[in-house]
Amino acid sequence: MFSFARLTIQQEMSTSKTIKSALISVFHKDGLAPIVQKLNELNVTIYSTGGTEKFIKELGIDVVPVEDVTSYPSILGGRVKTLHPKVFGGILNRQDHEGDVAEMQEYQIPQLDLVIVDLYPFEKTVASGAAEQDIVEKIDIGGISLIRASAKNFKDTFTVSSMDQYEEFLSILSENNGKTSIEQRKKFAAKSFNVSSHYDTAIFNYFNEDEVVYKASETTSKVLRYGENPHQKGYFFGDLDAMFDKLHGKELSYNNLLDVDAAVNLMNEFIDENPTFAVLKHNNACGFAQRDTIKQAYVDALAGDPVSAFGGVLIANKEIDLETASEIHKLFCEVVIAPSYTDEALTTLKGKKNRVLLIQKTTALPNQNVRTALNGLLVQDKDAITDSLKDLKYVTNTKPTESEIKDLLFASKICKHTKSNTIVFTKNNQLLASGTGQTSRVDALRQAIEKATSFGFDLQGAVMASDAFFPFPDCVEIAGNSGITSVIQPGGSIKDQLTIDYCNANNISMVMTGTRHFKH
Repeated sequence: MFSFARLTIQQEMSTSKTIKSALISVFHKDGLAPIVQKLNELNVTIYSTGGTEKFIKELGIDVVPVEDVTSYPSILGGRVKTLHPKVFGGILNRQDHEGDVAEMQEYQIPQLDLVIVDLYPFEKTVASGAAEQDIVEKIDIGGISLIRASAKNFKDTFTVSSMDQYEEFLSILSENNGKTSIEQRKKFAAKSFNVSSHYDTAIFNYFNEDEVVYKASETTSKVLRYGENPHQKGYFFGDLDAMFDKLHGKELSYNNLLDVDAAVNLMNEFIDENPTFAVLKHNNACGFAQRDTIKQAYVDALAGDPVSAFGGVLIANKEIDLETASEIHKLFCEVVIAPSYTDEALTTLKGKKNRVLLIQKTTALPNQNVRTALNGLLVQDKDAITDSLKDLKYVTNTKPTESEIKDLLFASKICKHTKSNTIVFTKNNQLLASGTGQTSRVDALRQAIEKATSFGFDLQGAVMASDAFFPFPDCVEIAGNSGITSVIQPGGSIKDQLTIDYCNANNISMVMTGTRHFKH
């Protein structure tokens, strides 16, 4: 027992380090004062430069200017301050290496046990719309070098690489009177390389114009209850707070987030239009309507498929009022999204404790889609084309009426955001039915007809949208026999003329857009 205890103590002594000196060079000073004061209380020698040095002095705490160590002033407008062998030697030396110890003495290099850095805010400067020269000046050189050097030498040196780490580090500092363990130093080293890699990714993406390279870094994350199924781990990487104000309800699940994403992207097509309501299930709209009031839009959207709406995600493009909320409250739904709610509406909707209520903020969304495939990634531009009046090519003798054109474009927007193969039926700005994610377009069409019929919709005078061309005229034939009078599709089949000929022979109008909207 004695020998084991002695061995344990020796191991602790070899890995535990007491901070006796620190180099501090930060952009953000918020939260720094308590750390500096604690270091001073522990008799730690503090080295600093520039604005950080001034900040520490104003706290009434002694600080050694870095130029006193390097015998070199800050030069080139502050671009070169800490880049010096006496600084990096103090960070990178191996305290158990005889040669390093000797050289530290020979060159009079001070030991640096702690490095605290907060980098220039490059990303925020880019986001602000600043001029290129201002952006370039916010590329940190000395700071990023200090972070990498101290993190590399975590065996002897502790690294704090962001203001976000100040609180956690202060806790370690206070609890152990300046002593740190090898586990703590390695943990913060990992944080440091996360900071540095994220920083460099942002800089590369700003400069890159020609290289076909995918680089992405997201430091904001959330652990989900599970993934698609309970046996799968799930995570969200991104800033949900920038997208929504969450007013009520349980934590969003993996599947919730997929549906919310689909809902937001769909409703973005109708942002500035008349009151519009959508009900989504498994990433597809099962109900959709546009009316004079948001209540009527909801009622008519729900009518599209009240069965599928159970447990769905609801989204509106206008404020939800009490009347609408009272109708929604009758339905079991997972999530409700709107730009705002009246106080009375919120009170009603909060009547179900787990129902998630979100206010959608105006936020720029990514312009690329990314998914894993095989042993790599598939990356593509988002489908940013929305079919409009100017895109329509009238290919049949019969032209669609003005009301049919409105319904055709309405249907096309929904179709664009529905899983392929898909067929969408609309009439009077209401989704009557859709066939989603089928292996053939005929199957999608038959599914849509069956759904419309089962919920009591008359397809006479309705319009049809297809996400891709018709390889044969069978779809327009089946649709026409069901009452469809007008069709929108991209065209592009070598047998387009057969479809056109059938429409001409049967008084069906058809327009082509030239744009396919596959969504797999």
